[in-house]
Parts: sequence; structure tokens; C-alpha cells
Amino acid sequence: MSGILDTVNQRTQLVGQNRLELLTFRLMRKQRYGINVFKVKEVLQCPKLTLMPNLHPLVKGVAHIRGQTLSVIDMSLATGGMPIQDPENRFIIISEFNRSTQAFLVGSVERIVNMHWESILPPPGGTGKSNYLTAVTEIEGELVEILDVEKILNEISPVNEVISEEVLAQKPVFEEGGSAPNIVLVADDSSVARRQVKRAVETIGYEVLLAHDGRDALNKLQEMAQEGNITDKLALVISDIEMPEMDGYTLTTEIKKDASLKDLHVVLHSSLSGVFNEAMVKRVGADAFIPKFDPDELSAAVINAVKGREK
Repeated sequence: MSGILDTVNQRTQLVGQNRLELLTFRLMRKQRYGINVFKVKEVLQCPKLTLMPNLHPLVKGVAHIRGQTLSVIDMSLATGGMPIQDPENRFIIISEFNRSTQAFLVGSVERIVNMHWESILPPPGGTGKSNYLTAVTEIEGELVEILDVEKILNEISPVNEVISEEVLAQKPVFEEGGSAPNIVLVADDSSVARRQVKRAVETIGYEVLLAHDGRDALNKLQEMAQEGNITDKLALVISDIEMPEMDGYTLTTEIKKDASLKDLHVVLHSSLSGVFNEAMVKRVGADAFIPKFDPDELSAAVINAVKGREK
């Protein structure tokens, strides 16, 4: 256990070719779960928690850790399970993404497993829209569920999705029968993120084509390219980085090396934080990186990308 606790931060600096590292953990049930190590800032034994008035029901309490006061979210309760008992003998996973830092209370933490994104699969059919899964995989013959933490956080503290009047004033006006492409392809495995991006992009006047992961996005792009010059139809691509089967880095690489797709403007839009993103964006040839989720910043990036192409 001490090896996991001591090395999580260092392991987050590793970037593989369409690979990820999962930190596996368990809640109160026997089910095994995973979270991308890139999202993990630290793993600690749960400190003494302080209760405060009017806390959200999913928040077990708050803790003062390294100069920050963090809400500690009961991951079991948040995903429909029983509350985690005896928290001071449990662990917290401190994560940093979506422009915020938060702590997730879990039953136990196991180890880090190096995986290929092709081994990370979408949730099986029939799980319904109310589930908290973005993907599943198999490790040592055991099913491991990867949770949609963006959905959990949005239920506790919904993000602002309203675009300011200042940005709306810059949105383009599409002439009927005009030649400007007005479709944006959005690739993201999180249902919450897809909805947020779709709403922002449609509000500034674009149509949205949705893809559930990188493989799905690439297939859609290649089909469109067979019908003619893709930049005549598609304004740009907005892609998440963490996605089953094919991540956003690999999707971008595939786009930029395909003669029929290479002129597409690609924006990577991710909850992942850290300076490694800047280097990876340049390495794979993406045109921009935007942290999730700010409706003004995302909308302005779309508007500016299209204006840049028109010059």
C-alpha cells in the first residue's frame, strides 16, 4: 500500500501511446473500480472529517489538507451504494480536474495497472442512462468499472453552462445556402460532457455531430471524407482525451496523418490538468487545448478557430 501512496504523483507524468494507467480501488461492495492516474493528485488515509451545516448529502465532510479545505465525497453513496462506514480507517483519492480539486472517499486502494486504451470498452448495452460508468475493462479476469466522475461532480455542484452576451455577440451568421461549414464533431465518452459541449456549440449557431469515443469519431470522419472535401462540411473537431478504445491524443494523431483529414482544426477539451498536456498537444499536432468546462472559453475557441480559417 505504501508504494501506491508514495508514487501516484510521479506516475501521473507517464504518457504512453494510446495507453493509460488505472488506479484501482474498491468501495463498500466487492466490485473493483478504476480512475485514470492522470487525474490523481494524491492518495491518503482519510483524515478526521469536519461536518458543516448544509453540506450536500453526498459529501461526508470537509478536510484541511496541505493548505486546502476539500470536500470529501462518499464515492459509494454517490454511485447508489451504501455509505462508507468508519471513514478514518478508509482512504481518500485527491483528484484535480475540471478546474477544481476534490477528494473521493473509498473503501480501499489497491494498485496501479498499465492498460491500453483499446482494452477499455464502452459500458455494455442495457446499463441505462442513470448509470455512473464511462467504460469497463477486465483485469486478471475481473470486471473493473471506470466511473463517470464528471457526472458525480455535476450532480453535487453543477457548472455554469450559460454563455455570456459578450461571446454571443461574436457568433457567426450563417447565410442560407452559404458555403461555410457549420457542423462541429464532438467526441466524448461522458454523457454530461457531451451535453454541455453540445449545448454551448449549438447556442453559437453550429450543428453538432456526436461521437462516443475516439474510434467512433474517426469512423465518422473517414465516412464523411469519402463523400468529398471534409473541410467543406466540418468546421472543426472537439475531442476529449480520456476515451475508451481510442484516446484523444491517438485520434488527433490519426487525423493529422490522414491526407483527407489533416486540414481539420482539432481542439482537445479535457478535464485532465497538468503541464504535460501542453507538450502532448504539440506532439500529436492538435491545434488547441482547453480545460473543461467553461462555456465562454469553449465557445470563443470555436468562433476564433473558424474565423482563423476564413482569413
